[in-house]
Amino acid sequence: MRWFGSFLPKGLYARSLIIIIAPMVILQSVIAYVFMERHWQLVTRRLSSAVTADIAAVIDIYESYPQDADIATLSRIAGDRLGLDVDILPEASLPPPGPKPFFSILDGVLSEEIRKQVGRPFWIDTVGRSNLVEIRILLDKGVMRVIARRSLAYASNSHIFLVWMVSTSLILLGIAIAFLRNQIKPILRLADAAEAFGKGREIDYRPRGASEVRRAGLAFLEMKRRVERAMEQRTTMLNGVSHDLRTILTRFKLSLALLEETPELDDLRKDVDEMTRMLEAYLAFARGDAGEQAAPTDMQHLLDDVKADVERQGYATEVEMVGDPVITVRPDAFRRLLLNLVSNAARHGEHIAVTATRETRWFTVTVDDDGPGVPSELREEVFKPFVRLDEARNVDEGGTGLGLAIARDIARSHGGDVTLSDSPLGGLRATVRVPV
Repeated sequence: MRWFGSFLPKGLYARSLIIIIAPMVILQSVIAYVFMERHWQLVTRRLSSAVTADIAAVIDIYESYPQDADIATLSRIAGDRLGLDVDILPEASLPPPGPKPFFSILDGVLSEEIRKQVGRPFWIDTVGRSNLVEIRILLDKGVMRVIARRSLAYASNSHIFLVWMVSTSLILLGIAIAFLRNQIKPILRLADAAEAFGKGREIDYRPRGASEVRRAGLAFLEMKRRVERAMEQRTTMLNGVSHDLRTILTRFKLSLALLEETPELDDLRKDVDEMTRMLEAYLAFARGDAGEQAAPTDMQHLLDDVKADVERQGYATEVEMVGDPVITVRPDAFRRLLLNLVSNAARHGEHIAVTATRETRWFTVTVDDDGPGVPSELREEVFKPFVRLDEARNVDEGGTGLGLAIARDIARSHGGDVTLSDSPLGGLRATVRVPV
């Protein structure tokens, strides 16, 4: 059944329509088939049998009483009493057989009844004139031509049933589609709200729709409140921790400033500076900039800002922007993401190229360098916190192993990701891809 499922639509709206339409189509098909087989053909057969019996009676009268057979009188009686237009064509023959209609119950049933009740060579035309049926029967002294109204031999009003059936089905289907669309909207709004919350964007969502959808919406809002409360508590705790630790480090720096200059004092200052930098990195990783709100951001300006920061450190960087530069992200967090990737490339290569591309649904940034790169089997390992692959890249003096971990965490908080691959420059390529 898996191969059959691959042909089905993936959306809930389309699948729900199939659930509604399929039983209706099957039911209507069964009703139409039963009607055609049991009612339409039966009524047509009985009408055709009655017309054929009238024609057989006219033939019997004509052949049984030839001395009294007045063609005009016979035609008048057949027209007044039987509704048939009867005429005798002396010394005539049957026309050549015409093309049979592709689908005609009347042609088959009437031909069968004539063969059964009359038992003579005949020719019929059920398609030449839409409201008349012409029948010619070969007699001993000529050909009897009979013209009858189609309604005498055929249930011509049966299409009304089919029209009513199709019309009511379309009306019911339209009502079902309208109600179904109204039921699907709350689910789509819930999905949009969850996606926006995952990207750190402000949302205005109120549960609506069926009770099950409302229950899911209320559960989402409760989850959102818990997540926001946990993030607020974590931010408060980190602010307290960072304040206390920074106070202690400031005391260390002040004490070192009051001491006499010695070689050992320089080493202590380097250690304090290293502790300060590592503390900032740890706090940035733990905080994750979760409290920042997303806003429309000019990525061209952001990339130029990152380029300026890296070039102040003595690393030449190329930046290229393709497409509309304005996207909705958390500006400070995204700047940190790009700065971490570009700084990582600057530490391990001499040439850095940054390319940003705005597509219909995605914003992509690639950071290329010409450094030693990272083996393909270790490219997921480097995203783990505190992992440093010094054997794969140059020694990262003072590195904490959190740069790529922070970058991926920020990208995923925007609904995207960061991946590593081979660079055309010969080193490593870091690719950031987030939805817009």
